[in-house]
Order: sequence, then C-alpha cells, then structure tokens
Amino acid sequence: MPKKRKMVLPPLKIGGESIGKRLSRFRKERGYTQRELAKKIGITHNLVSDYETGRLMPNGEMVVRFALTLNVTADEILGLKPGRRQVGKNPSLKIVRRLDKIASMPPAKQKAFLQTIDALLKVQGG
Repeated sequence: MPKKRKMVLPPLKIGGESIGKRLSRFRKERGYTQRELAKKIGITHNLVSDYETGRLMPNGEMVVRFALTLNVTADEILGLKPGRRQVGKNPSLKIVRRLDKIASMPPAKQKAFLQTIDALLKVQGG
C-alpha cells in the first residue's frame, strides 16, 4: 500500500504538469478508463484516482508499472523527458473501443467492415 506524504515539499519546476496530470493524460491518450488501467496494473481504481489527483505520489515500482502499462518511459511520467505527443487529435474513447472490437474480428470480417466504413466516408466527403 502506498504511503501518504508526510512533509510538503515545494513543487519542482519540471514542465507545467504534475505527475498525476501526466498519468491522467497518458491514460486518456490510450483510451483507458481509471478502472481499466487499474485492472491492467493490478491495483484499485481508487488508487489510480489518488495518483492522478496528487493525493498520493507513486513510488518507483508504481512509476515503472504505469510506464510499462501506458507504453511510456518513467522519465516521461516524471516529467524529466518530453512525452511522445500524438500528432493531431486524440481519438475519443468511443472510437478507441470500437477500433478494439474491429481489431478482434477475423481478417475477412475486418476487411469487409473497413470497406463499408470507407464507402460511408467517401459518401460523406471524408
């Protein structure tokens, strides 16, 4: 169980985001809910919330677990290295979940499904 901070230290001047804000941003960029991320890491969603809001600070092991699960470096979580920002708009959680469902289809069904989407986009002028 993580320990609560006992002493209050002055904030570090590393970027404009706290560790919690970066964790939240990385989680959302990957389309995870707090519950989904917690399940992947093996903790409760309340702990994910506590880390993201800054009520708790992750120890070294938790930083590594978050980094591995979110496919970022520990330095990116800690703000020591700029994050690999995605170019363009981030897809919504609804789109990410639908893409996951499409990816789990057999290849023949994927192809037919994507052809249908392409036809609809062409009609819409996209």
